[in-house]
Amino acid sequence: MDNYVVSARKYRPQTFESVVGQQALTQTLQNAIRQNRLAHAYLFCGPRGVGKTTCARIFAKTINCLNPQNGFDACNECESCKAFNEQRSFNIHELDAASNNSVEDIRNLIDQVRIPPQIGKYSVYIIDEVHMLSAGAFNALLKTLEEPPSYAIFILATTEKHKVLPTILSRCQVYDFNRITVQDTIAYLQKVAASEGVTADEGALNVVAQKADGGMRDALSIFDQLVAFCGNNITYERTIEVLNVLNADYYFKLVEQALQHDVKGALLLLNEVLNHGFDAGLFITGLAQHLRDVLVSKDPQTITLLETGDAIRQRYAAQAQLCAPVWIFQALDILNTCDINYRTAKNKRLTVELALIKLTQLGVPQNIPAAQPAPKTSQPNTPRTTSTPSAPSTPADKPAPQPTAQPAAAPVMPKIPKIGLGLGPKKKEEPAAEAPKPAAEPQAPQNNPFTADQLRDAWVGLATTHKEELRLRELIENYIPTLVEENMAQIQMPNPWQLSQMRSAMPKLMAELRQKLKNDLLTVQLVLAEYNQEQMAFTADEKFAVMVQANPVLAQLKENLDLQID
Repeated sequence: MDNYVVSARKYRPQTFESVVGQQALTQTLQNAIRQNRLAHAYLFCGPRGVGKTTCARIFAKTINCLNPQNGFDACNECESCKAFNEQRSFNIHELDAASNNSVEDIRNLIDQVRIPPQIGKYSVYIIDEVHMLSAGAFNALLKTLEEPPSYAIFILATTEKHKVLPTILSRCQVYDFNRITVQDTIAYLQKVAASEGVTADEGALNVVAQKADGGMRDALSIFDQLVAFCGNNITYERTIEVLNVLNADYYFKLVEQALQHDVKGALLLLNEVLNHGFDAGLFITGLAQHLRDVLVSKDPQTITLLETGDAIRQRYAAQAQLCAPVWIFQALDILNTCDINYRTAKNKRLTVELALIKLTQLGVPQNIPAAQPAPKTSQPNTPRTTSTPSAPSTPADKPAPQPTAQPAAAPVMPKIPKIGLGLGPKKKEEPAAEAPKPAAEPQAPQNNPFTADQLRDAWVGLATTHKEELRLRELIENYIPTLVEENMAQIQMPNPWQLSQMRSAMPKLMAELRQKLKNDLLTVQLVLAEYNQEQMAFTADEKFAVMVQANPVLAQLKENLDLQID
């Protein structure tokens, strides 16, 4: 029975054309081989599983091929290619910098560089995870990396380019590898599945590609895991079950419930998600990502930003037609606020439920009670035109019938949108008829005298009233008014910003202060304080001038002794 080989090794690319998602880099390397313009040092950097070490091996194999095809492809038939395929080549040396990161390891590598290749033209040294080298090891590698023998080529690979010394970067040609897109990952997984005789849904492969986050090695490892669980038929339902991924149907359904203002359905759906063991915070984050995908699906030009399969892309486009952009913006703002507050909330579930309630209430109009008709007012009787007694009464002389008094037209009230709870129909509240209140008689202003101490005590007492408003409380405690006249106080503020803050709060503080002191004539002026900043002495001459000003004898002493100021 043959030993099982994982897909990440079995389907590792062997040629530049089979490398997925790095067409620009592979084309550059092919052109360099064809034109014989090879550098002595390369740096391959990028995320994990995107093909850095794979491209380094293909490059090393190709430049040592004795009979290259088309000038840039290895023939796989010469002795050099066979030795590479059988992993017995002495021209290609791989070093793991994670476990060989000392100065002594680099010195051994430098001694090995002096040996020329036995078969082929070049000795290629692939140093993986080069950012793990110590500072001393980097310094030991500098000279050899800058001027190696003509047959030596260094290929450095790293996932953290920022940790590599700038002196190393300046000696290498830097190649930045991209994340593999979801579409490329799905296409490659479909080829692997066809080669293995496995039937896989596109939706399932889309979940795998999303989970891999741009790494082909991770995608192939997840694919092997699914084959072990599902057998030769990989479905979307079983994929999300084994990967513990929340079904996208929940997000589509919740958006539909929000558009229908279905509070009950949204809360029940959240409860179902939590019962499946998913975190409420991750649910909110996923819902925000879903709405972002819905937003970019509204325009044919931005739908390309959606990294998903064609079938799911069509589903997003269909739901995007039901959502107005303003609604999506408001929903994203609600979810973003919930995500920020979720980390510090004590009742996390309530925080999420409130966000969903707000989401379902977007666009609900306010139920404004109808305006009541104006009360009927007694109209004075219209005087009739009387005729003389001798004149007979004719129909024309009869007074015209008085029209029935109609209620005054109610003013047209603008409809003000309001977000309500929507948990049930609201009963219209009829305003109770109130008897007209007699007009209050104007009261005379209070003018109780007060002292400076009473003014200070009343002012400081305002800090207790506004203890929840931290900034206002600090202003009250730090700046106390001084009594300048009988009913006039003054506060000096140190800068214009604090002056504006105090001026905005002064009307409220004045009302409270007048009530405490029972003096309605009290006024408080805000004044910007003036400071006389003395000139600081910095140079030696300035410092000596200050000393002479304090003690004039020093000037005479300097002249008598012919001293120099340093």
